[in-house]
Parts: sequence; C-alpha cells; structure tokens
Amino acid sequence: MKTITFFDAKPYDREWFDRSNQSYHIRYLESKLTPSTVQLAAGSDAVCAFVNDTINAEVIDALYALGVRVLAMRCAGYSNVDFVHAFDKINVVRVPAYSPYAVAEHTMALLLAVNRKLPRAYNRTRDFNFSLVGLTGVDLHGKTIGVIGTGKIGRTFMDICKGFGMRVIAFDVFPAKDANIEYVTLDELLRQSDIISLHCPLTEQTHHLLDASAFAKMKDGVFLLNTSRGALIDSTALLDALNSGKVRGAGLDVYEEEADLFFKDNSGLLIQDDVLALLVSRPNVVLTAHQAFLTEEALENIAQTTLANLDEFFAGEPLTNEICYQCDEGKVIEDCRKWRKERCF
Repeated sequence: MKTITFFDAKPYDREWFDRSNQSYHIRYLESKLTPSTVQLAAGSDAVCAFVNDTINAEVIDALYALGVRVLAMRCAGYSNVDFVHAFDKINVVRVPAYSPYAVAEHTMALLLAVNRKLPRAYNRTRDFNFSLVGLTGVDLHGKTIGVIGTGKIGRTFMDICKGFGMRVIAFDVFPAKDANIEYVTLDELLRQSDIISLHCPLTEQTHHLLDASAFAKMKDGVFLLNTSRGALIDSTALLDALNSGKVRGAGLDVYEEEADLFFKDNSGLLIQDDVLALLVSRPNVVLTAHQAFLTEEALENIAQTTLANLDEFFAGEPLTNEICYQCDEGKVIEDCRKWRKERCF
C-alpha cells in the first residue's frame, strides 16, 4: 500500500479523505511543508500539500532525494509551487475545480455582509442595541459589478450577480468564447464598476494587480471583493483607499501575507502584521480566513479528485490534472504532450 504524507492537514481534510480513501496509507501532519519540515516526508510515495505550503526549489530537491515523484495539491492554485524546477523531477497535480458554487456564493455573502453591515448589526443586537444608526447600505439592483477573471468561479459569481439585477462587466486576458459576457478593458472596468470582484489566478503579471494607480482609477465609494489570492491586491494601497473613502468597503477571504497566520488559531498571540491588524480593525472590512472553498460538497470533490490524481500516477496513466510550465507557455497544441493524452514528462 502506497504511503501519502499530508502536510498542513486539518480535521476536515482527515474526515473527507478518510471517507473516500480505499487504496492508500495516509499520514496526516499538522506542519506546513517547508524546507525545515520536508524531511518529515521520508518514507512517502507521494506528498499532498495545500495553498500556504512552501514548495520551492529546495523543497522539491529534498522531496526528489527522498524518492517522492508526485506532489498532489489539494487545491486549484499553485502559485506557491516552483513547478518550473519540478519539471522532469516531480509530477505535480492539482484539483482544478472542486466547487465554483462554494467560492462564488461566499463572495456574494461577503458583499452582502459588508454592504449591509451585518457583522456590526449582529454584534449590536447581542448587546440588545437595536439602533439602526450607521447601518445604511445600498441597493445592489442596478449597480455595475466588474469581475476580473472569468473562469468557472468568475462565471458562476456573474450568474449570481445577474440574479440580483446587477449589470455585469468583465476583464480577462483570455476571454471565454461564446459566453455572452460583456468584456471591457481593465481600465474601463475600474472606471465603470460600483463593485469589483477578483477571480483570477496569481501570477507575476497579476501580482498587485490592484495597486495605488489602479485604486486611483476607480469610482469613489467602490466595493472590493477578493476570494482568489491575497497578493492580487497591494494591501497598503487598499488601506489608503479605505482611509480616503475611495473604497467604501472590502470583503476579503484572502490576504497577501496569510501563509503564517491563516488556518490556525492565533487568538492568544500578539499579531506583528500591522497592515493585517489595521484591516481587521476597519468597520467597513469583512475578513474571513480563506474559507470560501469550505463546503461539504467542495471537500468531497477535493478528496475524490486528489485520490483520482494519485490513482492515475501510480497506474502509469496520463495525468488529467498535471501542472506543467511548458503547457502554460502557449505551446502549439500539437506539440503539447498533455494534449496528446500523455504525461508532461
């Protein structure tokens, strides 16, 4: 029986993987995968990692030396993986789609919470304070929402927004064909939108996509939503925009320096990140701890897809969900092994 070591494992990981697993011995570790913990993978046939693990060249070389030949990411994002260095050493697979509804619905929940000031209202009524002063929101009906990134999650969120009677515009470097989406340039989206929601991957090109210059192009009083990756937003620039009133409110499920903080209880610690502390203290910011994916349906899909990815690898089959830097470089389809139903190496 093959041994799979899980890093940064949580109780919900154990629950859903144990339900779906019939073929592997799984070792669950609470530690994140980093250069200092990678040796804990000794004796493993595969490693399973998550969004805030550090999978750099040093970790990849160490895993390779330990005999690990497959890294299974139990998430869609892989910006924390040096998959260029992994090429020809360790096959990397992921879960490209687990539940677009989970993330899209959480995004709308954030918008409703920050617009109608639900956290503040909830805290007031628990103290039997039934004053409505300071709780005024706006109608979402008729507002223009700009969606940056029109993959499955982005399009699902757009459908939800249309159900609220909102006008939806979008920007994507790779527009979806025949999708009946009103695409505009990024600058036009920033200028026209009453609400902006991020649903694009984190790359070198999208790092700090929303910086000070981008905020300057936005409408005064815009709402900002991010359930994608924290580093899409320059957090210091966001604070300035909140202070000036340029941003009326922000609903965030991610933060650019979240790796050492999220997914664990820090309530007894003095947080040294001043930017995060200021964001959390703002009454017009609703911050959740990277939980947009967290539904029963999504967790079941993550477990089943991850195990299916491992089944393919150990059976010597083509890897349906393999990550390969060459595939991301725009190679001609006929030259791509993945398109020929082969492994990337």
